[in-house]
Amino acid sequence: MSPADRAPKEGLAGDACGAVISRRAASRLRAGHVWVYASDIESVNLADAAEMDASRLVHVADERGILLGTALYSPASQITLRMVSHEALAEPAWLRLLESRLHAAIERRVSLPRDSGVATDSCRLCFSEADELPGLVVDKYAGLVVVQLLVHGLDTAAVRQTCVNVLRGVLSPAAIVERPDPRIRELEGLKAPGAAPLWVREGMQSPTRVQFQLNGLEFHFDADAGQKTGAFLDQRTNYSAAQAWTEKLGTSGRALDVCCYQGGFALHLARVCTRVTGIDTSRASLEVAERNLEANRDRLSADVDWVEGDGFAVLRDWSDAGEKFDTIILDPPAFAKTQRAVEGALRGYKELNLRAMKMLRPGGLLVTCTCSHHVGWAEFEAAVVSAAADAHRQVRLLERRGAAPDHPVVLNIPETEYLKCLVLEIN
Repeated sequence: MSPADRAPKEGLAGDACGAVISRRAASRLRAGHVWVYASDIESVNLADAAEMDASRLVHVADERGILLGTALYSPASQITLRMVSHEALAEPAWLRLLESRLHAAIERRVSLPRDSGVATDSCRLCFSEADELPGLVVDKYAGLVVVQLLVHGLDTAAVRQTCVNVLRGVLSPAAIVERPDPRIRELEGLKAPGAAPLWVREGMQSPTRVQFQLNGLEFHFDADAGQKTGAFLDQRTNYSAAQAWTEKLGTSGRALDVCCYQGGFALHLARVCTRVTGIDTSRASLEVAERNLEANRDRLSADVDWVEGDGFAVLRDWSDAGEKFDTIILDPPAFAKTQRAVEGALRGYKELNLRAMKMLRPGGLLVTCTCSHHVGWAEFEAAVVSAAADAHRQVRLLERRGAAPDHPVVLNIPETEYLKCLVLEIN
């Protein structure tokens, strides 16, 4: 949190509502992180229950009683405290800080460099801790804005209204809807939000559905379906990079997109390839991918087909059968959602990359991704190197890539660098 964002001390209810944390946690906060785990909390002394439920804020001190700031409080979560200020804030000051930081987050996106002549009307407007608003995610799909409140401390009417006020004032959207994450809701002990939109422009017929543009392609979006907030905006620049490298290397014959979801990589490759196949386990996702294909027919040069199936099983069968491709994309879901799952995740990454390398022609392009923040660059690359050794292939690194710039990385908070993408030439 920058000094300019530190709100003055005012309207405090005394020291009754506060948490004392361990020396280890205090050192972590002073180094720039914002999380305090349940295991690092020495004591919590809450104020009046009704007041606490309304604001969801606690003041945080180290073991010596020195104030560290104010945090959002999530009693059911393993991440119990998420710092929002170095100062002691009451709710009115916190809401003003929320408003100013959300404005700043949107302004950062407006100032990002744009791809000249490429139509894109969608992006992430707020990325939680990376924009100093832990637990708040806001995505824009054309005129539809999707809000996610992912921590207990944000689950208040005042927070929702503040977000709506800022988004309406800055963007003039057609609709603002809230989309819960079922897994996070369970972990955080959140109640289900109301089904009605947070705000909708008068006369808007289908506030949760829209068609949006990424890199000059059209995509269908439904806020009531799909993963994340409904689509994967974080891969936008990697979609373009995969297309560009395919052209540059001349690997534009047969392409394969594994875990293709709704066709992001596949449709970008279909602009330059002869034939593209997308694989996914979800029939619903492939149905949307087919709709996206139809919406872009006049922009594509490839024959495109979709295969419903498990990526591991299909790649095993096809590699054993001697299938060959010029370009392969591997974009699986997060294999490691906890630190304990990392070992198994790395085995999974190795297996996928091994099968892909066996199917790539010499000089082929492999774009391989992980979206597990628990898996670091070194571990991910080691899994790919191990796969190359078993496949007897040489791997030339072309690029290391991450999420699109609207998903910024804060080095003090390693968890913000969750998406890792390797662009490789396989010989």
